[in-house]
Amino acid sequence: MDETLDEPPTSAVFLDNCHFSQVIFNNVEKFYVPGGDITCFYTLTQHITPRRKDWVGIFRVGWKTTREYYTFMWAPFPSDLSGDSIVQQQIQFRAYYLPKDDEYYQFCYVDEEGVVRGASVPFQFRAETEDDILVVTTQGEVEEIEQQNKDLVKENKELKESRLCLQKQNLGLQEELRLAQEKMKELEGEVCFLQTGNLELRRAQELQAGEMSSAQMNLASIREQNIKLGKENQELQKGLESLRSSCEKLELEGNFLKEENKRLTEQNGCRESELQQFKEHNQEVSSEKEQLESRLKSTLDRMDQLQSQVLNQEKEMENLVRMDHDKTEQLEHLKEENRRLRITLTEQHQNRDLAKELEEKNHLFQLLQRKQDEIEEKNLRLRQENNELLMRLSESPDYSARVAVPSAQVPTRPPESADLLFGNPYYNSLETSAVNMPSVKKCPLCHEVFPDDIGPRQYEDHVRSHILDCPFCDETFEDKQVYDDHVYCHSLE
Repeated sequence: MDETLDEPPTSAVFLDNCHFSQVIFNNVEKFYVPGGDITCFYTLTQHITPRRKDWVGIFRVGWKTTREYYTFMWAPFPSDLSGDSIVQQQIQFRAYYLPKDDEYYQFCYVDEEGVVRGASVPFQFRAETEDDILVVTTQGEVEEIEQQNKDLVKENKELKESRLCLQKQNLGLQEELRLAQEKMKELEGEVCFLQTGNLELRRAQELQAGEMSSAQMNLASIREQNIKLGKENQELQKGLESLRSSCEKLELEGNFLKEENKRLTEQNGCRESELQQFKEHNQEVSSEKEQLESRLKSTLDRMDQLQSQVLNQEKEMENLVRMDHDKTEQLEHLKEENRRLRITLTEQHQNRDLAKELEEKNHLFQLLQRKQDEIEEKNLRLRQENNELLMRLSESPDYSARVAVPSAQVPTRPPESADLLFGNPYYNSLETSAVNMPSVKKCPLCHEVFPDDIGPRQYEDHVRSHILDCPFCDETFEDKQVYDDHVYCHSLE
């Protein structure tokens, strides 16, 4: 029957809890012609604050809760609303959604909490006829109505007499309730006295404080039961019996508290000796902590020394790479001269001077080759020492937090020369260093870079921190704006 997709806010509030005078319906007809649209006129008084989820519904006469509406329309929100102003509003109901029978209906204004704030006079959906104006009654019907009135008066008198009897019974029950409350106050005074006498002991013993708080909670529950007994006249007798049983329980609990206080007093001496032992143990732990701090400080100093050694080794590596590059250029130059000498030697086989010079060049080439091998061996030893230092540093637990080699100090790989006959002797070492360099992990959402030694659990927790989970459903979002729009849609439901 509703012409909108969502349902209006309703509740199970009955007629006694409604405020029908806050919204007044005007110009309500007795009859509305079926098949046509109708316009509802109403006035918002200063006693109501309209909200955007308020609605006007058509209810069949005799309804009990706001869920029994036939159709409804959202109430338009007034544009010029002030604190003490009275606003005239109107709303139109389409003929398609209106009732088709001739029962009595009425307009009702319901706020967003499902509470009725105003109701109109009843009306029908049918054409007005002369039968609705002329009413004919016979003498017999009049006498029957008078007889019914007499019966109602007699029944009303009997009800008044029964009400007086019930009031007398109620006064008697209230007197019994008052006596029970006085006894309850005496018990409360005794409990308060016990609590005052054992205040210092309760502060020292957490267990005793919990038991006393539970006793106070029982007393509060008994007070709530007494208040309910004053409101529920038909169940006063049962409430008094439960109150008596609760009083007996309180007396038993008071005796138990006295015995518990004696036991806690005996335990207090034992607790003081345990506290002294805890203090001595705390001093021992403090001394051990100081020793560990001194050891940690010495370890950190050793790590700083290792870091400086690593930096010196890297500088020496750079110098060796530079020297190797110079030697490679000299060797290339000698190769070119050797090639030219070989060409000259093939053309002049009989020139002994050139042959002798060629032998000298070959001898010099062999010397350079030996020197290059020595440099390569020395570079290999330095690389092994560097790897050992890196392994020792990586085993340290605080290496990732305190030691970080700048990227500018890491030697870069020189361009590979295709013209060298024996290749670059430091090419493999540089490639090995590049392989041993720590790789990086990059967050796909915030582009933050993490070293490879970070655990996969930490990396997943960081990425998951960017994902926004909806508190109302199971959907997740990466865009903050889309997440806010989605949550706002839930708040409108």
